[in-house]
Amino acid sequence: MDHRNASWRLSTAGASLLAILIASPRPALPQTPASVLTWHNDNARTGRNLNETTLTPTNVNSKQFGKLFSRAVDGQVYAQPLYVPNVDIPGLGNHDVVYVATEHDSVYAFDAEGTLTRPLWHVSFINPAQGITTVSTAGSPCPSLKPEVGITGTPVIDSTTGTLYVVAETNHKGTVEQHVHARDIASGEEKFGGPVLIQAAVSGVAFDPTLIQRPGLLLLNGVVYLSYASLCAPHPYHGWVLGYNAQNLQQQEAVFTTTPQGKRGGIWQSGAGLAADQNGNIYFMDGDGTFDANTGGSDYGMSMIRLSISSDGLTVADYFTPFNEAKLSVVDKDLGSGGVLVLPTQRGPYPHEILGADKEGKIFLVDRDNMGKFNPTRNQIVQTLPTSASAYYSSPAYWRGRVYYSGVNDHLRVYSLIQGRLSTSPVSKSATKYGYPGSTPSISANGATSSIVWAIQLVAGDAPAVLHAYDATNLANELYNSRQAGSRDQPGVGIKFAVPTVANGRVYIGTETELDAYGLLTQ
Repeated sequence: MDHRNASWRLSTAGASLLAILIASPRPALPQTPASVLTWHNDNARTGRNLNETTLTPTNVNSKQFGKLFSRAVDGQVYAQPLYVPNVDIPGLGNHDVVYVATEHDSVYAFDAEGTLTRPLWHVSFINPAQGITTVSTAGSPCPSLKPEVGITGTPVIDSTTGTLYVVAETNHKGTVEQHVHARDIASGEEKFGGPVLIQAAVSGVAFDPTLIQRPGLLLLNGVVYLSYASLCAPHPYHGWVLGYNAQNLQQQEAVFTTTPQGKRGGIWQSGAGLAADQNGNIYFMDGDGTFDANTGGSDYGMSMIRLSISSDGLTVADYFTPFNEAKLSVVDKDLGSGGVLVLPTQRGPYPHEILGADKEGKIFLVDRDNMGKFNPTRNQIVQTLPTSASAYYSSPAYWRGRVYYSGVNDHLRVYSLIQGRLSTSPVSKSATKYGYPGSTPSISANGATSSIVWAIQLVAGDAPAVLHAYDATNLANELYNSRQAGSRDQPGVGIKFAVPTVANGRVYIGTETELDAYGLLTQ
């Protein structure tokens, strides 16, 4: 026998079998739906869900896509809904869960598919019989939040421990208090011996519990960070960043105030969470207030700030302050009216960048490695881009070299980002103009394909919100809006700063009185 021929015949047969196996259709492996655990999807605040395999530009239209269900809640939903798949709920089995927090100091866990109408669990942080209520804003000098303050900042979820962290503001027999809670995502039960009363002091300045915890929470390297601004308070106030250990809720040395020797400098960002880069630096913008850092002081009002974390706590590692900050402070043209976006690494001379915008309608693109600090005659940053928006009370989203932004009284626009610089004109824009406060968009895509931009339009006069969906490659192509099918898809009354949550073929939006869920009408 010719062993060489036998060997050849065997290898040829094996190759043929391999070719058949490769050519044959194989069953698709099930994909775990992407979680949404924090404000705008990730700590860079890109607003991207790149694992959306169900919703596409082909099937998101008024014939195939629409409102699936609503769930009533007990207060306004300023926090972005969060989503976790495959949660084992005691006594109820596995569920995909959407979590909703309200200004009435409640957190709800709903079945995300709509198969159960009642909550999987619901916890309330008030007890009127014991004198614990939400904080009424009836006597507030501004109507920014009404009629009450409870939970405003978006919670954050640690998927490794199954813990949801949330801050609740309450009125305890006439004394305003704030507590940070750690709740089990499966049962809603309190964890780590919490809750913990929020208290702090820096340079003789004590934390004021009547401040509002508007920005979304940040979970970074085992620490939960909270940040604060004023709710139109007539008395002097300061912006704050506080850190709590995610394992035991003990307050860290991570305590920072923006204006320890001055006043104001609130961190509110229209609800946007503090951002972080891969090196563990924290970024945010604050509002009008005392600024003297350029002369050796410690006050950083009207600035974009990078905080570093060390054994000494939180310290300012770098910052950018507009050249006309004094004028902006006088006329209330805050830099911190929206949040920041930490961009992925870029080609060109500035690989590490961050961007944000202000109430003047300008976009600021900043080098994270050298933020430019302060110059009294010009901004020493990568780019200052004037736009046609009258102001920005919103945050941008990012997808494949494009930045999506929606300002006040302006269209939703997309700018290309090439060699680390934004196009001076948008490459496309929506037909719809967005009034106050603009909109913070979210992106869904299946990797590099099937990209959709989602935006919530607030309509004046306590009217229902409008959910829009656009082709992310061309915003002039509107795929869907919730008015196209008459009243069929009408959501609840719109809430400002609302951000759509896209996960596993569903789009969730919070409103004045309900959670609304959208998806394919037949599945």
